[in-house]
Amino acid sequence: MSDATPGPAAQPPSGPLADLRVVDMSTVLAGPNCARYLADFGADVIKVERPGGDSLRNMAWRDPRDGEGLWWKLVNRNKRTVVLDIKDADDTATLLSLLDEADVLVENSRPGTLERLGLGPDVLLARNPKLVITRISGFGQDGPYASRAGFATIAEAMSGLVALSGNPDGQPLPPPIALTDEVTGLAAAFATMVALHSGVGQVVDANLLETMFHMMGPLVSLFGVTGEQQPRLGAGLPYTVPRGTYRCSDDLWVAASTSSDSIAARVMHVLGVGDDPRFVDFAGRTEHREELEQIMTAWCAARPRREVIEAFTAADAAIGPVLDMADIAVDPHFANRGAIEVVADEFDGTPMQSVIARLSATPGAIRWVGRGLDADGDEITATGW
Repeated sequence: MSDATPGPAAQPPSGPLADLRVVDMSTVLAGPNCARYLADFGADVIKVERPGGDSLRNMAWRDPRDGEGLWWKLVNRNKRTVVLDIKDADDTATLLSLLDEADVLVENSRPGTLERLGLGPDVLLARNPKLVITRISGFGQDGPYASRAGFATIAEAMSGLVALSGNPDGQPLPPPIALTDEVTGLAAAFATMVALHSGVGQVVDANLLETMFHMMGPLVSLFGVTGEQQPRLGAGLPYTVPRGTYRCSDDLWVAASTSSDSIAARVMHVLGVGDDPRFVDFAGRTEHREELEQIMTAWCAARPRREVIEAFTAADAAIGPVLDMADIAVDPHFANRGAIEVVADEFDGTPMQSVIARLSATPGAIRWVGRGLDADGDEITATGW
């Protein structure tokens, strides 16, 4: 057991999913996110860690107050934790006893790993026919790439996303955050709830590649029907002009989008080109993309950001400042919505994103941050759930 302080005692589950029991055997990063979304709405989630601790405890930034990973504290909040060595007979027996009473297992081992350990779906469903086994992998449980190591960057590259990202004459760029892991966690949580609603124990096969492929919208249809492909346009979109980020005279940036004809018409008047025949409709704006982007760029560059935002807002056009984390920390809208929650711990609290969606009658809640290594191990191994 770790010497780390576990923090506040684990509280009994409460919320709309309080009747769900979830075993989370997953690690970096989509799997723990999936289980976190269930935990935020009350599911009783037991996080099973390998001896020595989950790798998220040591990944990237650490909390200087206790040395614990900030990824760990966020992604494994609201979960109880136990260390089990599934190569040890007694620990395997403990794990199986938990799974016998669980509603959901979340795992993201490489396909075939659980089967080699004697814990494949056939074994687990024979013991617990109602169990939903959510398997998250890089490329899916079958197919030519199934056995490959899969990470978000690879999925982003192979899904079509990276080919679209970056400047037209520059390198294709993956996103600078763990985008695929976040989105796949949501998709897997949704699929898990669908499976639970079916009332039938089954396997949920979610993967990074196909989740991001779904984010491509109609681009596969476009290619299949016309042979066309969306070009790499930096911050631009083929069907929205102007669209992107623009530097203002005070060296602050805004983001603007004209994704409907009515908004675009109002923006043209703000820019002083409302009567220009080149820009009266979608086809014209697309044909004269470069000229229009130059007009927008120059217009913003001649004004401070406050004035740019006020002019667009007065015209009921879509615009917003480009914010970093320091800006967000003091932004009045984020504050009013409670989008950042300071979660109680043994220190002065840890700020993190609040629950992902509001429910008016049965809201979710953050009860604690990711807990110390094996913080609940004695209780779980002694009494189970």
